[in-house]
Amino acid sequence: MLQVALSQLKTHSRRFIAITLAVLLAVAFLSATLMVNASTKASLKASIGQSYASADLVVSPPGNEPLTESAAATVAASPAVGESYAQRSLYIQTDLGKSSIGASFRNMSSFPSLEPVKLLSGTWPGNDHEVVVDTVTAERNTLAVGSATTLTGQGTGELGDVKKPTLTATITGITATSTDPQSSGTAQFVGTPAAVNALGTPHDGYRTISVNLKDGTSITEAKESLAAALNQPIETIMTPDEKTTEQVANFTGGQDQLTIVLLAFAGVALLVSALVVSNTFSVLVAQRTRELALLRCVGASRNQVRSSVIVEALIVGFTASVLGVLAATGTMALVLSLLSQNPDFSFATLAVPPSAIIAGIVVGTLLTVLAALVPARAATAVAPLAALRPADDASVHNSGGRIRLTIGVVLILAGGVGLIAGGISANLLLALPSGAASFIGFLMAATLFVPKLVSLAGTLARPAGVPGKMAAANAVRNPRRTTATASALLIGVTLVTMMMTGAATARHAFDSELDGTYPVDLAAQTYPGGNDITDAEMATAAALPGVKHIARLELVGMVTAGDSQLATYGISDADALALLANPANRPTRTSVVLPKGTAGSAASLVAGTQTTNLAATSSTAYGMTALVSLDAFHALPADDPLHAQMTAPLWITVDPALDANGLMDLRTSLAQALHIDENQIGGGVLEKVMFNQVIDMLLLVVTGLLAVAVFIALIGVANTLSLSVLERTRENSLLRALGLTRGQLRGMLALEAVLIAGVAALIGSALGAVYGWAGAQSALGSFAAVTAVIPWGQILAVVGVAAVAGLLASVVPAHRAAKLSPVEGLAMD
Repeated sequence: MLQVALSQLKTHSRRFIAITLAVLLAVAFLSATLMVNASTKASLKASIGQSYASADLVVSPPGNEPLTESAAATVAASPAVGESYAQRSLYIQTDLGKSSIGASFRNMSSFPSLEPVKLLSGTWPGNDHEVVVDTVTAERNTLAVGSATTLTGQGTGELGDVKKPTLTATITGITATSTDPQSSGTAQFVGTPAAVNALGTPHDGYRTISVNLKDGTSITEAKESLAAALNQPIETIMTPDEKTTEQVANFTGGQDQLTIVLLAFAGVALLVSALVVSNTFSVLVAQRTRELALLRCVGASRNQVRSSVIVEALIVGFTASVLGVLAATGTMALVLSLLSQNPDFSFATLAVPPSAIIAGIVVGTLLTVLAALVPARAATAVAPLAALRPADDASVHNSGGRIRLTIGVVLILAGGVGLIAGGISANLLLALPSGAASFIGFLMAATLFVPKLVSLAGTLARPAGVPGKMAAANAVRNPRRTTATASALLIGVTLVTMMMTGAATARHAFDSELDGTYPVDLAAQTYPGGNDITDAEMATAAALPGVKHIARLELVGMVTAGDSQLATYGISDADALALLANPANRPTRTSVVLPKGTAGSAASLVAGTQTTNLAATSSTAYGMTALVSLDAFHALPADDPLHAQMTAPLWITVDPALDANGLMDLRTSLAQALHIDENQIGGGVLEKVMFNQVIDMLLLVVTGLLAVAVFIALIGVANTLSLSVLERTRENSLLRALGLTRGQLRGMLALEAVLIAGVAALIGSALGAVYGWAGAQSALGSFAAVTAVIPWGQILAVVGVAAVAGLLASVVPAHRAAKLSPVEGLAMD
């Protein structure tokens, strides 16, 4: 039977092209997912952990207090340490000629191997009056080697008597811009340790100490030695990977949600691969059911027949798996290479873990073999002559169907309860397996409802005449095969729709939170006693590309609410509608909007000599200004004493299509137009854009991977139609002989494919929308208000693409059926 298997592979090699492609894509899907997991961690290490990425170990403070000089000296003197770098970073102001902007000032490392950023041109500082600057800041402010700048520290002393140290320095070099998100959007300077100390305070300390170990020293021994020498917990001494994971966990409320989500996605990839490969291979092996039965009729035993199928599956599965791993590696390398060309994603790093290679080959081969066992066993479980006839499909009228239905319903109910509970409790670890269980339940019960839905949808094809009626009948002629094909496409569409709905819901949740924290996109604030922003300057700013609306708040008076007394500003109703995205932050003509946390439901407004009682509502932000409507109250006159203590800010709404670089350029342009420093312009729009970019990038990667599952499913649609064409050769030829044209035959098969693909796409879209909302609720419900957002346009596009793709999948089988002459078809057995 080994020779039979090898001869099958050689003689009917074209028969295995589809299954090879299906397994190849599924393995590439799985391996690429594992590579995304590893590459994401490597990229995070290169961005969040850039300052210590090249070290062997990172020493962190045991509490909130920074590491001291003595701690740095103790680490440097440790016998396990070869090189050490105690990093100190300050927030400063710098005068770059055009304006004064906020910047970070970091001490350089004495050891080149531990320096976080690369020097692009010039030299590192040689004395305390020399600095280097990042390339983005240099380009934006026309700086070069030899340019001078003044750095100003935060200073010490009591309020009103602050002594701010300054440093006039010469730029000696240009460095690559740090990819650490905490430094994003700020100018980045590096100087000598003494220069940084001169602008800092004695309490600044060090945030981390990076070390490279001496040769022959193990990580475990070094951790224990440093922990003992510093008298602090060993958990505070980590590898760069461990430190990066800890920082990500800190960003997500103390939980490593990133790892959980990526591991969950790897699990989803495995489930998709298993189901899609199983369905596709089952359809292909089903083409040989009569052939396998014929082998048994001529003397082959059941074990021999099964062995031949397993050998074929083993060879095909292994070959396709190797090709799949190679395809995944090449694709990931190409994608990340292109991505790294973008300065915003220069930290993108390719990582190919051994698990991606081993898991891809082992899982792909094993899944192919297991998928082949089911149809092989079905063909050998009955007598040879009986196997030449079609087997009964699972239904409620036989034991197999009842068992399948029972298990499916149990999984749907149990998984649904767990999914609801996970969403209510915002527990992703509960919601994920529950959702997977309920989805498997739907697939198990699909045989009982998918054919009926396809048959119901077939009524839409009746206006096409005889081809339409026959297509509707043929689509459900073999319910098991129809269900297997529809399930393969249903999996891909469900997951694509789930990610789209989840991303839209997550984006809405993040935007709502950011709208609450930052009520307006940008705010420009002048200082008391300084020059006010003129109307002409406002007009210049309003004309800048990217500015949608700009308005000046007017000082109205003082409001008293409970124990709080706050300066109150006015905004017109029209400006409030244009500037404030959240209606809760807009005042009415009989109410005042108070900062979040301010007590009281009533307030008293003193405006000049007039006192007015108002209803009080709470805004969504703690630091928001107290607001009333300018359509109900007048601004204070310019000579009112309150103007000497308070200045009226400008609120600005920007074009939501602007990216991070565009927003930074706009902030610079606004500062120049308004004649203020950039650090006087702030707002939440930068944070909002950052979150949306992350969501869009993840959605793009995930949708690209899930598109592979849809493509595999379409191979299944083509396989189903091919098998249908083979089984109905004589029938199709008879129809041709009776007058059915080639075009009508092609139309019949095309409608059959569209019916199956359309029903699968509609079911998958409905399930995906539910799973996407539930997933977003369970992942984000603990720190944001989650409202289901269904991207109807995108979902309709997915349904349309699936239907069109099903139509395209019918082209080859329809061409094969139409080119056969009626006489030749009727003569075939």
